[in-house]
Amino acid sequence: MDKRIKQTSILTYWTLRYLIILFLGLLFVATVSFYLLHQTTKMNNLQMTRLFGQAIALQAVGPEGNLRLSSDIDHVIDYRKKNYNLNELNVILINAENDVCFTQPKLSPYEIKKKLSDDLLSARQESYFTVVTPIMYGTKVIGQVIILQSQKALSFSAKEYTMLAALLIGLTAFGWLTIYLLSRKLSRPIREVAAAARLVSHGQYDIQLDNRAKEKEISDLIVSFKEMAVRLKQLEEWKALLLAGVTHELKTPVTSIKGLLHAVREEVVEKKESEEFLDIALHETERMQIMIEDLLDYNAFATGSIEVRSDVLNANQLITEIAFQWKIGRMEDEVELELVLPENEVFIVGDTSRIQQILINLFNNSLQAKKPSLHASILVTLRAHGTAWAEVEVKDNGVGIPLTEQPFVFERYFRGELKKLKTRGLGLGLTFSNILAHALGGEIQLKESSDEGTTFVLRLRMDDRQGK
Repeated sequence: MDKRIKQTSILTYWTLRYLIILFLGLLFVATVSFYLLHQTTKMNNLQMTRLFGQAIALQAVGPEGNLRLSSDIDHVIDYRKKNYNLNELNVILINAENDVCFTQPKLSPYEIKKKLSDDLLSARQESYFTVVTPIMYGTKVIGQVIILQSQKALSFSAKEYTMLAALLIGLTAFGWLTIYLLSRKLSRPIREVAAAARLVSHGQYDIQLDNRAKEKEISDLIVSFKEMAVRLKQLEEWKALLLAGVTHELKTPVTSIKGLLHAVREEVVEKKESEEFLDIALHETERMQIMIEDLLDYNAFATGSIEVRSDVLNANQLITEIAFQWKIGRMEDEVELELVLPENEVFIVGDTSRIQQILINLFNNSLQAKKPSLHASILVTLRAHGTAWAEVEVKDNGVGIPLTEQPFVFERYFRGELKKLKTRGLGLGLTFSNILAHALGGEIQLKESSDEGTTFVLRLRMDDRQGK
């Protein structure tokens, strides 16, 4: 059983995860930094304490090599503590007989004994570090300077820890604010597109989207969505026209056939006229059959239920046969069909019946576009482009396709205004031809169209053995 994923907004999703990752990352860096800084600070303070002890030891040596303590030694020690930036330490001076001669701050004998007990001179206590500096006169030890340095004083102060914590919190807050603003800026156009998509799903295609995004991907998304909405609106309009067109196109011949057959059955017309009525009815049924076959073919091919062969075909011979058969079927029409074929045979890869469907549809469209004052003329030219492509160009002298309609000629159910008035149909001929051309590995294009005529080009793959 599928579990529904709990969804959240991009703004919440990314900012929360970024905040967690940023905080953990900075916490790790801060922990390592604190440890390293703590060790470095401790070592530096111990080094300063050793220098301080050496300075006191030099001050305590008398001119005769004895231990001398001047009257202002307290001031000297305080002065040097200030220079060395040392705090929270005890200074104890002992002579060669291990008698305590001086302490700062003042300590009672019990306190001195307690601090100097447990082998203090060679080990660190729990809360103090001990630095012992011998007082030398030449090579003779005349005493010792013992400095007990607080571990707390050796490490960061509370003020320094507070500054580092504030820096960590500040960096986390600044990073979160940055990703929050970026995510909000990114999510806003996505939310707008999502809202527009909901409108489109309810059949509202006139959407307004602000396309002032500086990000190329966001701008492309908005532009593509707006184009899709326009496209869907056109398809809905064409769908409505199709329903109306199909109803009209199929209803008209059915009504006509019904009326003609009813007249023949009731013997309203004479025998000669009844034969004409039957011919007309038969012609109408053929037109209905063509429209229904167009629908069935399109639907079948759109669902992928029609296979296309890939045979090696002689294009010169194939086009000649297709043109001949089509012209035989149009004997009653005043049409001139001319072929221009290359001297060398062109071999293509395709399906004979599918290529025939495409070309016959182009021929029929050329005939339907005939100008009333002129005989229809169709020029079919076959040419090879290297060894990759063969082109079949179909050019007529018809009325042409208006410039505003040219981008839509391959759209399903689209029919130009002039064609609607002259012929019946569903607007699937060029759509189906275009699908077939792509299925054959080629393409069909509207090369040019004007009031002097229209030219379509069918490109087909040539056989690999061409020219060998």
